[in-house]
Amino acid sequence: MTMKKKNLMFVCACLLMSHAVSAQSKGEEIQFHRHGSLQLQGGAAYTLGEAGFGDLVSPAVGVHGSYYFTPVWGLRAGVSGYESKGAWVNPLQVYKYNYLQGDIDVVVDLANCFKYNYKRVVNPYLFLGIGLNGAFGNDEAVAVNDGGHTLEYLWRDRQFNPVGRGGIGANVRLGGRVYFNLEVNANVLGDKYNSKKAGNPDWVFNALGGLVIKLGKTHKKVVEEAPEPVAPPVIPEKREPVTPKKAEPVVEKAKVEKLQENVFFKLNSAVIRASEEAKIERLAAYLTANPQAKVVICGYADKATGTPKINDALSLKRAQAVSKALQVKKIDAGRIRVEHKGDSVQPFTEVEKNRVSICIAE
Repeated sequence: MTMKKKNLMFVCACLLMSHAVSAQSKGEEIQFHRHGSLQLQGGAAYTLGEAGFGDLVSPAVGVHGSYYFTPVWGLRAGVSGYESKGAWVNPLQVYKYNYLQGDIDVVVDLANCFKYNYKRVVNPYLFLGIGLNGAFGNDEAVAVNDGGHTLEYLWRDRQFNPVGRGGIGANVRLGGRVYFNLEVNANVLGDKYNSKKAGNPDWVFNALGGLVIKLGKTHKKVVEEAPEPVAPPVIPEKREPVTPKKAEPVVEKAKVEKLQENVFFKLNSAVIRASEEAKIERLAAYLTANPQAKVVICGYADKATGTPKINDALSLKRAQAVSKALQVKKIDAGRIRVEHKGDSVQPFTEVEKNRVSICIAE
């Protein structure tokens, strides 16, 4: 083999090893988790009319519950309302009445359209929705009408109007699961809402502030385990033919007894405790003293805690932890076989002892 070919193969081996190292650099990933939230709001409402702006401003409150199916899309439902106002212009007579409105909105988180970040300080959002408005307590408008000013769409007891609505808002993170909320919205109703005939829909605008409290788990951390490093290819060397030696009689070696060590773990853990390190040392010493011996490591999890899926993954991590500890002590990975049985098999009657990796070397 020429020197140029040997150099080329050495470069290829180095590239493969660098790829293996970069693959191990994969770490932790944050993923969105479906969750709900509770929204409490208070502020001011403005019912569009012919009087001055200040004459038609009244208080408003709202309570809503939301559920986010993705980082971007959510559904919100709740109740809002309190008071609206209308006015007879000449002479000016302002009258007020109450309402209660049920809302269902589709919410779009604008910031998460670009990138999900559960620690983001400001999350602006848009929403569109529908609702049903139930108005009542219209005694002041009735008095205006009965006093000689005819309100063509006067209603006396109560009335119901379908509502179309939309708006924009922002949630400002205060800490943990609590956010300060700001929102402005517009609600369009039928012309009869304020008892006056205008030939066009009536509008109610709200400017609200309050709190949003996230409910349940909002995100989860996914740890990507780095794959085992890829061993560089073995470059064969050109050798001169060797004259075979005369075979020597085979001396049968004394049979070596197998070694079993049970490495126990804490609840929901795959970390080898200091109290179990001596067992790893004995396994490594046995395998070092017996180069032909191999070890089978089988991980288990106790059935009393967790789910089958979680326990299956946990038992594999426990077996892999022992395997990696042996490799740190210079035991070749080819002599180690890793198995796991989750909680499908319970080798011990005591619950705590089933959090174990059973290692048999022979």
